[in-house]
Formats: sequence, structure tokens, C-alpha cells
Amino acid sequence: MANPFRNIIEEVSSLTIGQVESVSPNEVKVLLEPQAPQATALNTGIPSGFPRINNYLLIPNEVGAVVGLIVWVGIERSKYPQRPGMVKDFGLVDLPYPSRKLAIVPLGTLVSEDVKDSPNHFRLKRGVTVFPSVGDSVLLPTNEQLKAIIQAPDKEDQRLSIGISPLAGNAEITVDPDKLFGRHLAVLGNTGSGKSCSVAGLIRWSLKSAQVNNGSPNARFIILDPNGEYSRTFSDFTVRIFRVSSEKNDEALKVPGWMWNSHEWCSFAHAAPGIQRPLLLQALRDMRAGQILTEPVERRVGRLFSSYKWTLESLIAQGTSGYAGWPANRNCGNLLSNIATDAESYENITQGSLAHSLSSLKGISKATGDRKHWKTQNSEGYNDFNETEIRGALDAIIQVLSILPDQSGFSPINEDAPIPFDVDVLPEHLEQIASSAPGGQAAQFIATLSMRIRMMLADSHLGSVVNKDESLTFVEWLEKYIGANSASNGPIAVVDLSLIPSDVIHIMMAVIARIVFEAIQRYKRINGVSLPTVLVLEEAHTFVRKGSDNEEQEILSPAQMCRQTFERIAREGRKFGLGLVVSSQRPSELSPTVLAQCNTFLLHRIVNDRDQELVSKLVPDNLGGLLKELPSLPSRRAILLGWTCSIPTLVDIHELPLDQRPKSEDPDFWAVWTGEKQRPIDWKKIANEWTKNQSQGDLSIGRSKPTRPSKGTI
Repeated sequence: MANPFRNIIEEVSSLTIGQVESVSPNEVKVLLEPQAPQATALNTGIPSGFPRINNYLLIPNEVGAVVGLIVWVGIERSKYPQRPGMVKDFGLVDLPYPSRKLAIVPLGTLVSEDVKDSPNHFRLKRGVTVFPSVGDSVLLPTNEQLKAIIQAPDKEDQRLSIGISPLAGNAEITVDPDKLFGRHLAVLGNTGSGKSCSVAGLIRWSLKSAQVNNGSPNARFIILDPNGEYSRTFSDFTVRIFRVSSEKNDEALKVPGWMWNSHEWCSFAHAAPGIQRPLLLQALRDMRAGQILTEPVERRVGRLFSSYKWTLESLIAQGTSGYAGWPANRNCGNLLSNIATDAESYENITQGSLAHSLSSLKGISKATGDRKHWKTQNSEGYNDFNETEIRGALDAIIQVLSILPDQSGFSPINEDAPIPFDVDVLPEHLEQIASSAPGGQAAQFIATLSMRIRMMLADSHLGSVVNKDESLTFVEWLEKYIGANSASNGPIAVVDLSLIPSDVIHIMMAVIARIVFEAIQRYKRINGVSLPTVLVLEEAHTFVRKGSDNEEQEILSPAQMCRQTFERIAREGRKFGLGLVVSSQRPSELSPTVLAQCNTFLLHRIVNDRDQELVSKLVPDNLGGLLKELPSLPSRRAILLGWTCSIPTLVDIHELPLDQRPKSEDPDFWAVWTGEKQRPIDWKKIANEWTKNQSQGDLSIGRSKPTRPSKGTI
């Protein structure tokens, strides 16, 4: 079968601009003919610049045509070229003549396909099956061929238009949202390069394209916005905006502490693993368990007396220092008194053998404590205990636990369960646990831990974010921040974190991202299908900063905790339908794990050498020259590469109207200096807004409410 490119060459022979001079696997050098265009080609269907860096050329062969990208243009001295039809140019002096040459990088193969009503339909295939040979003709592509090189061939890849190609006759650049968001996207570029506008545009154009009958699309975009840029960007959509200082039509940001898991609490409070972390985990379990009012009494008995069993065993393991000498004898006596009191309390609400065993435990504990108890007119205390006496109480507890019914159906209260509790009470409860711990030495180790929690609660902005809101349930939080069943509450949620203190914002980011991920994960496990959701992270270099975590490191910082959360989303999110969009101006500072999981990149202007070096590794070696244009890219122009496009493509991103752009424009220094634009100053108003919570007496938010500790709580 004849190659259709041969027919094209015969019909448009004027498109020939030179011949192949040398061939290597990653570069083809071309000698241009004297009559080749000097600046503009007019014979391709539309006027186009030639020769230009990053232009495309074709080298026909028996299977189609090799598509090459121009990476070098220059002049070399050679013999004067022979004119067509002349055996020899007589009278010419054989002096060096400046020959124009260029180098191209093979990108793929353009093949012709038989499509109904389109006899000259072309498709680009990645890879080169047949390399050209020396002397082969090199052609300028026609307008139709240029579009075939640039544009997506399949209908699914034409769902979303993001811009035009300035190197292909302004052909429209389209992508498939499934590929764009499903396998993670990185938008990289320096400040002012149009990066934020590209992120906003991709979201906006996706929603516009997905609209059916002018209804709101059933999409879910969650934008984590640390600078407050996106709060008014999508005003023509139904948007849920969450911020610390809620304005009209906005909702107050709520990331209550009961939603934090134990790792996030330990990271925030810097809880050391020796004593602080076990005590904090116990406090979280107690606080969450205290909210389960419908739990069977047998389950409560089992949990409480298992705790007592562990405490008595630890006393015995310490030897005489656990139950003899002050203050060990006092603590041991108080413990036995608590055991007797709790045993009596549960004896009155249970029946049968369990009530009988509790009665026996009460008698043994009370008798043992009474024998050692002494009291004078001015003081009281306990004499030293011995191991036999402690083991007597321990055996009685084991007897109680042995006759409890099978509780395998009841899962223990986990310190990570999102069960609401009053965070305001946590510091005091933590101190109560420490003071009643064996040995009485734990209290001194948790002073800084409880103080840090109190300081967070006392913050005028943060206290209202993390404290318990009686009107907000976990279900309502998921519906507000991720989205309800219907699309009536809008496809976009903007989480404005601009007023969150810097020492807590990493934990806030980690908590929100983790809950979104685990919610989407559980949705698929229950329903068998994924719930497509996109999580957008601005200023990603701040929250997923590269670094190495020592496996033996005792305490993870909030920044490390945040990075680990997003690294997990990057690795596993695609399997559950959670796409990640990371936007950053410093790609060299991003986590390599997150970047490695991004399959599509939109690269705006990048000037820093380290950043350029990193992004140059994102493309095959023979295409690295394409990225040398990054430092000089104007605003809105970017290079699209990765899973969504066949070859790296230079794109002029569609322009957004001023009212639809994120609020990240450059400041108007000169206009303000010259008085062209007014900036009235009212520092009193700012100061009042800054301190309004304190002036209203909200400093009490950090004070723990006095509560009586639960007897026997360890």
C-alpha cells in the first residue's frame, strides 16, 4: 500500500526545506536549502515563523513521517550549494559559503488513518519505528498536520480546552479530565507567572464543561488555600467558603480537636514516647470513651478493671519501690480504695456471678487497704504493702474479668476514633491521669504538654476552630467540607487558612487532608465504586517540603506529619478516586515522593537554577532542550507534559477575566506612591479586629472546666 505521505510530498513539494545531513538516536541534523524560508513560511496553509526553536518538522518514510522538534538553529561554513539542474556552476570561486543548519529531536511518528469523511486524517504515535537516513527530505508540516501533532486524537481527550498552541497555528489544546486529575497534577512556576490563574482556570473550565442542562456539576473540588487567594474566585458558582473570621455568606472554619488522630495530637504537643505519649493516648481514649453512653455495662466493667489489672501488674513488676515507702504506699492505698469503690458501684448494677465476683473484689481491696491505713489527729496515710497483698487484689480482678461474657463483638474505644469530646477538658484530664499514675512521678513530665494544649485553646482565632461545637456532628462536617449527596451545596469548597498561626497550620492541613482521604477510602470500600474528588494544595513547597524522616525519630514535627499525609495521598489516592493538585513556586523544595506520583505537569516560568535542574528530569533526555525556554516564558504561557498529552506542548493558557482570578496580583507601588490609587488607613479598625475576641473576654476559652476525675481512671 502506498504511503499517503509520498502523495502529499508530490502535491506540496514546496514544503521541502532541506535534507537530513546526519542521524543519531536523539538528534537529527538538517541542512537547509537556500530557498528555505528565512523568517516566515507562507506555504503551509497559514503564515508561520520558520525557522524557530520548538517548531515542528516532518521527515517522511515508509511508515509515515518522523516528527521532529527544532532545538538548535545556526550557520556553518560549507561549499556553495549546487543549483538545481546545473551539473556545475562555472565561473564561481570555490570559497566557503554560509549554510543554514538546524538540529531536531525525534518526538514520534505521524501516521495517516482512514477515517470516514476525512481522507487526510493523521494521528501522532509516540516513539520512532523507522529513523530517517542521510539525504531524506525534511518538510514543513501543513496546518492539518500541525493540529494532529498538537491536539488530542481521541474524543475523550477533547473534553476540556485549556489554551492554544502558539507554535501550531493557535490550535486548541484539549485534555481529558480523567487523566489530568485522576493521576495527580503539578502546576509549577515562579510568582507572577500565572500559576494560580492556571489552577483556577482548570477548575472553572472543568466545571463549565461538565455542566448538564445548566445544572451544577456533581463534582468535588476542595481547595486548601493558605493565603486566602481563592475566596472570591468562583463567585459565579455555588461555593462553600470556610475561614477563621467568617464574613457574610462564609462559614466559620471548624477543625475540632476531637477529629484529630493520636499521631496528629502527639505531633502538635511534641509528646515524647517515654511517658508523655502513653499518657496522652490514654487521655484521648478516656475522653472519647466518655461519650459512649449506650455501651453495655459488661464492656465498661471489662475496660475499667483491665486498666486496674495493668496498674497492679506494673506495681508488682517494680518490686518494693512500687508499693513500699513514701509516696508509693500512699498511692497504692488510694488505688485499692478506688478499686473497692468502683467494684461496689458496678456490683449494684450487675447480677449473678459477675455481681458476686465484684463483691468479693470489693471486700478484698477494702480489707487490704483498711489494714494498712492509719490516721492521727494531724495526718493520715498507709503503711507499706507487700507483694502478697497486692497479688490478692490482682487475683480478684482476674476472677472478675474471667467471667465476663465474650466481648469480641465490641471493639475497644480507639484513640483515633472521630468521636466528639470537649477539648477544653483534655489538659486537666491529662494532668489527673498523670497524678494518679503509679509512682507519682508522671505529673512533672506532662506540664509542657498540657500547657501547649492550653495555649492553643487560648488563641483567639484558633480556639474557636479546634474546640467542640455542639451543633456540628461528624456527618455534617463531611457533608459541608466534602459534599452531600446532591450537588445543591456546590462543587467547590475553599478552606481559607490565612489566619491560622504558623505553628498549627501544618496540623490543620494534615487533619483536613487525612479526613478527606479516609472518607473517600471508606466510601469505595462500602460502595464498591470511587467518589471522584480533587484536593488542591496551594503553596505546596511549604506543606510537603522535602526531607528525610529517620525511622528511629521519636517525635515527628507538624511539618513532617503534614508531608507524610500528602505523600500517602499521592501514593494511594488514585486507587480510591482522590486526585491531588499541587501548586508550587519552588519545585526543588517539594517532596520527591509527591512529585514522582504526579503524572501531569504544567510548567510556567521558572528562573531558579535548582528548580530548572529538577524539572528537566521530568522529560526524556532528548527533550530536555524544550525546557530551556522556561526562564523566558511570559505570563500565562506554559509547557504541558505528561500523561495528558502525547508530547510536551507549549500552551498559551486561556485568559481569565479580572474578577475570576485569584487575588495574587502584584502590589501597585507606583500607583499608590503617586496618589493615583488611594489607600485609606485605619489601624484602629485593624487592631480591633485583631483583638476583638480578647476584648470580648474570650481569653477564658483556654481555661479548663473543673471536672471530677472518673474513679479508677489511669
